[in-house]
Amino acid sequence: MNYLSRPIISSAMILCTATAAYTQSIAGLQSTIKQRTGADLEWRADATTDEQVSRAVHSLLRRPLTADTAVRIALLNNRGLQATLEKIGVANADLIEAGLLKNPVFEASPRFPDGPPGATDLELSVAQDFLDLIMLPLRKKIAAQELARTELQVGDAVLQLAADTKTAFYQFQGAREMLTAAKATDTASDAATQLSARLHDAGNISDLDLANQQAASSQSKADVMAAEFVTNVAREKLNRLMSLWGADLDWQASGELPPLPANDPPERHLEALALSRRLDLAATEAEWRSIVQALGITRTYRYIGTVELGVDTENQTDNQRITGPTLRLELPIFNHGQGRIARLQAQLRQVERTIESQAIDIRSEVREAAARVQQQRKLATYYRDNLTPVRKRILDLTTTQYNSMLMGGYDLLMAKQNQLSADRGYTGALRDYWIARADLERAIGGRNLSAITSNKTSNGSHH
Repeated sequence: MNYLSRPIISSAMILCTATAAYTQSIAGLQSTIKQRTGADLEWRADATTDEQVSRAVHSLLRRPLTADTAVRIALLNNRGLQATLEKIGVANADLIEAGLLKNPVFEASPRFPDGPPGATDLELSVAQDFLDLIMLPLRKKIAAQELARTELQVGDAVLQLAADTKTAFYQFQGAREMLTAAKATDTASDAATQLSARLHDAGNISDLDLANQQAASSQSKADVMAAEFVTNVAREKLNRLMSLWGADLDWQASGELPPLPANDPPERHLEALALSRRLDLAATEAEWRSIVQALGITRTYRYIGTVELGVDTENQTDNQRITGPTLRLELPIFNHGQGRIARLQAQLRQVERTIESQAIDIRSEVREAAARVQQQRKLATYYRDNLTPVRKRILDLTTTQYNSMLMGGYDLLMAKQNQLSADRGYTGALRDYWIARADLERAIGGRNLSAITSNKTSNGSHH
């Protein structure tokens, strides 16, 4: 009974160890994600945690969503992300496997004589791979590197989901504002068409002018339908990222797009920051370290094959028992690791070139995203400070002259349409600014740009 219970206890201990290691890995990842996004990451490992997360998601959905709230929901609820988190569990299992010795090999060889004496010749042996014992700490070290690389890869996937969710939210928010503006333009266009019909009946405008206004009115209705489609598509994309369905689809978003912030971080600091914080680059560097270790081990033990030590006992037909140690050596005459070394060397060169390529691409991504942020800021600022105020002033002046009967209703409606068009332009520029800003945050490794800007501003007097 004692021997039967030992494997069960050992298995339970291994399972507890695996779960504890997995939990520790997730906890480290949770801390990183919390620092970089401000959102919580949960491993939905059991029914209790699943229920707690569901309650938290439902609580968040009862309030108008913001970009940050949408990210929080996605990181808690996205099912694809939960599947990705299990890669850490697989890597943890590989680490546990790397820390276990191979099982000893037992052999039995009974031989039955065909004449006297009639005793059976029975040979028993048990052997253990001695080299496996030497390689155990080295295997664990490589497996630990692979676990670290997996954690970084999963962390990068989490940050990508956060960036995608934030972008999708701004796209939906902008599409909804565009739809509101399109409906207002359509209302103004309908009024202009009705006025044009009366002016045409009175002989004050030509058939061509009436047809042009009717065409403009038809186009505004088509614009509304297109805006409705874009809004629905943007909403569904956000639903997928947050993994929402059923009753959870009735969420409401907060009001208008946020205004332009006071300033953006200086571009000269961002490339170095990205290279130090990008988890995908860190994962490739961890892969490089793992290959270097594997290559060193292969070179060191290339001339050492399998080394099995054991004991053998034989009960011969004359009832004499012979017992002694056994040694089995693999002689590396033909294959002494040439192929393994060549493969690892090629993989090492491949990873080195990949690191260089990633670093160059990251720098380019940061510069591109920063340039887009600056350009969209300029465009949104121009709409806000120049074009939109001018269109509003024209509308006000036209309204004054209309009230003084110096201009007709048609001129007033045209001024209103132009003012709405300028508002749509500003909304699009502001939406694209926030999307570009989310892309820049992703490019520098998920760091909040507001924190960088405030840090640079507060430290400006020291440079």
